Amino acid sequence: MLCALTAVAESKGMIYGIYKAGDQTWFIDEGAAAEAAAKGAGYDFTYVDAKMSPEEYLRAIDNAIANNAAGVVTCIPDQTMSQAAVDKLAEAGIPVVAADDALQTADGTKIAPWVGINAYVIGEANGAWVAEYAKANDLVNDPECALLILTMDTVSSCVPRAEGEYDKFTELCPEFDTAKIYKADYDGTTDKGNTAAAAVFTAHPEITRWLVTGANEEGTIGALRALESAGLDGESCVVGLGAYMAKDEWKKEGESAMKAAAYFSSLSVGAGSVEVLLQIIDGQEVTMETAVDAVVVTPETYVEVMGKDAE
Repeated sequence: MLCALTAVAESKGMIYGIYKAGDQTWFIDEGAAAEAAAKGAGYDFTYVDAKMSPEEYLRAIDNAIANNAAGVVTCIPDQTMSQAAVDKLAEAGIPVVAADDALQTADGTKIAPWVGINAYVIGEANGAWVAEYAKANDLVNDPECALLILTMDTVSSCVPRAEGEYDKFTELCPEFDTAKIYKADYDGTTDKGNTAAAAVFTAHPEITRWLVTGANEEGTIGALRALESAGLDGESCVVGLGAYMAKDEWKKEGESAMKAAAYFSSLSVGAGSVEVLLQIIDGQEVTMETAVDAVVVTPETYVEVMGKDAE
């Protein structure tokens, strides 16, 4: 009992990590990195899954306040709630850092420091890879080839990803018929990505070879499953965004339509968000934006590039 009391006494306080979809691989890994960073600095850490529910999310914020949290790192499920969340925490004197999706006003102005991926640049990297694949496989002028970009238009951190993918692909493949570039919106889950992609594939039976990329890894995996169900995966190409699920596809027997994925580390975002929070707690000035870059990996390169993340 004495040891337990001593351990509690030595803690500097509790940091909360409140994530919009805490059952997704990305957030599980991000939360683990955040916890390690918090504990390394002498804080306890509570991981909360908001289950994509605004009500659950606000309850978690209220719990953090009720438990006198030292600080909060968070990915909000609905950015229109940003001001309400920030105001609640500010009134309680609790600092907050946004991870992945910004806490922002309706016009996109950030109202809390943000740590996430360099979204447009990462989108460009995917767009460039898909473009080079199309050129290398004589698909640019193929009448039976089309491009699908899965989008999340209500999530500010995801919009630039799709924009970067579209802009770079059309820049590098100017001859590709833009009428055959389709977009489908989803909510970030594999199931909805599957449904959105399947609807496009079904609506265009004239297309037998699909190029696919999207706004997150879950969506591209959903599209991959839709291609497999439709029997279209053999000559199609999917490029993931995150590589934390693509790596598992590459461990399976046989060739996958998942040809590449932009790799960026959830560990960097998780640890980085806590590092910024700790600076605020210490009274330091912090930048409003901290962005993580990416590199595109393939079945041949992912183990070397991703290191432990490839396991």
